[in-house]
Amino acid sequence: MIIIGEKINSTLKAIRPAMENYDADAIKDLAKRQYEAGATYIDVNAGMFINDEPERLEWLVKTVQETVSAPLAIDSPNPVALRRALEANKNTKPLINSISDESKRFNAVMPLVAEFKTGVVALCMDDTGMPETIKDRLTIAQRLIGKLTKEGVKLDDIYIDPLVRPVGTGSHYGTVAIETIRQVKAEFPEVHIACGLSNISFGIPCRKLMNQAFLVAAMGAGMDGAIMDPLDKKLMSFVYAAEALFGLDDFCVEYLTKYREGELEM
Repeated sequence: MIIIGEKINSTLKAIRPAMENYDADAIKDLAKRQYEAGATYIDVNAGMFINDEPERLEWLVKTVQETVSAPLAIDSPNPVALRRALEANKNTKPLINSISDESKRFNAVMPLVAEFKTGVVALCMDDTGMPETIKDRLTIAQRLIGKLTKEGVKLDDIYIDPLVRPVGTGSHYGTVAIETIRQVKAEFPEVHIACGLSNISFGIPCRKLMNQAFLVAAMGAGMDGAIMDPLDKKLMSFVYAAEALFGLDDFCVEYLTKYREGELEM
């Protein structure tokens, strides 16, 4: 399971002061804890700082890389900020989070994906907005994969985001996301999935419970990546258990290892 650690994000009130004050120690500590908890990528986002996002995103990239060797998911639709961050990146191949099939956004971000040879999260969204149906999302995913591969992006470097929307605002959104995942993976098995996991529970109580249930259902449909909180020990325990259940952990080796290390939480 590809875990994109979501905690260094300017939309989170708890971390924003550290970004405002250029508190490198706080950023380094959060990056280190996410990496040690199992994050494959460390996401960095400075989007709330509209006037100086490029400078702050570059600072985040440099600060995180001083602490961990994990690749970064550089989270911005702003091509200027992305370029600054990508030029500062010295770790292994980063992931751009994200592109979509919106013409303006695709044309702005695609040249950077090609130039820096990055992986890319591709949102199932186009110029008509957020699609409601599985069919429309699959059509957009097919179109994005076709356009990205035409530009030389390998299937293994594409991370389709099925566009998870809160189930509290539409009872069909859980099924739509899960079935989109299932159909994309069936048609393009080499392509990854990278959804914003906690979007499913926005606005409802007991969010962690809903996130856990959605995680297992989505993994059963073929989801192999998520933007999530690796510091949520119980949620990570569900990752290890689901991998064992779905035949992704031979003889439960990782599950048993995590148990012996005290990493599983009931």
